[in-house]
Amino acid sequence: MSIHLQILLTVFVTAVVMGAVVNKTNFCTMGAVSDWVNMGDKGRLRAWILAIAVAMGGLVFMEGTGIFTYPADPSQVFPPYRTASFAWGRYIVGGFLFGIGMTLGSGCGNKTLIRIGAGNIKSVFVLIVASIMAYIMLHTDFFGLYMLPWISATTIDLAKYGIKGQDIGSLLNAPLLLKLFIGEFIAVVMLWYVFKSDEFRSSFDNILGGVVVGVAVIIGWYITGSAMGKTWMEEAMFAELPPTRVAVQSFTFISPMGDTARYLMNPSHSEFINFGVMALTGVIVGSFLYAVISKKFRIEWFVNGKDAANHIVGGLLMGFGGVLGMGCTIGQGITGVSTLALGSFLVLISIVFGSALTMKVQFNMMDEQNIFQALRSSLAEMKLLPKAK
Repeated sequence: MSIHLQILLTVFVTAVVMGAVVNKTNFCTMGAVSDWVNMGDKGRLRAWILAIAVAMGGLVFMEGTGIFTYPADPSQVFPPYRTASFAWGRYIVGGFLFGIGMTLGSGCGNKTLIRIGAGNIKSVFVLIVASIMAYIMLHTDFFGLYMLPWISATTIDLAKYGIKGQDIGSLLNAPLLLKLFIGEFIAVVMLWYVFKSDEFRSSFDNILGGVVVGVAVIIGWYITGSAMGKTWMEEAMFAELPPTRVAVQSFTFISPMGDTARYLMNPSHSEFINFGVMALTGVIVGSFLYAVISKKFRIEWFVNGKDAANHIVGGLLMGFGGVLGMGCTIGQGITGVSTLALGSFLVLISIVFGSALTMKVQFNMMDEQNIFQALRSSLAEMKLLPKAK
């Protein structure tokens, strides 16, 4: 078996396990924000933070022991999290729009796949729309013509200031040992916050979900950034039809939607089957297997036309915002943050803000407020505007 097939098979199996566990535990980043904003319940939020801590601690450990090597060349990483080009504009706008989209679409990219595996037809529409939008952003001239000009204008080139990358260690110009200490210290603080809650410690599902998602991200980094990954890239370099997206990477789910659309449009091009396509497929299969075995598979359809419109708009914003922000709640919120990249933290904050604001606007509109009144009330509730007299 070629190293390329070994990589793809490992990704698929890991994704199947992750899909099954996420379905079982109801690990959901949008749900975490919803529980926190609407009920003050931080159980699933802590599960999300646990996944970040596990992924971050694992990646830093592998870097420190030399098991994993993060390439100095950003083009060898997908997406280039630690690049010296700090594109704050795309991070904020992309993250914010993705946060709105995942709320309207009833789940982030990963949750959309989980819901499909469990029989949710609404999420199939979200996936189709998000995949088309991601394809347009990734594989047509749209991004270069309409996005790149303003992104370039709002990008800070850190290299001009002698800074090699946007990760916290590089920003502080810290030696390797200090970089590793910073990463592990942040991971430990996150773990302390997560497990200081008696309620969380007693929640097997929340702990299981967070650990499995975090470990899945570690596995992705390991197989592509270790000696195995180097062999993979060398093999691809000399192949007549090199596989696409051969780079150091881990789990993310919006760009893979665009890549999957590209493959389905060109099924004879097996080189289009990459890490992301296998990850996406594996999560759906894992969720489906769990739903069938646990007898929780249920067909779910739109409640009404408004529900359908919300999901379609949500899919568009997820596809657009996810590619613009270079990742989703998993791709940036866990995988990216595990690299300690400042841009990933900025995307994560923007996603949470966009989602929380959308939830509050939806709630206030139920109180017979129009969208502008609801937005004004929501921003006031979030203490971003003074309360109306």
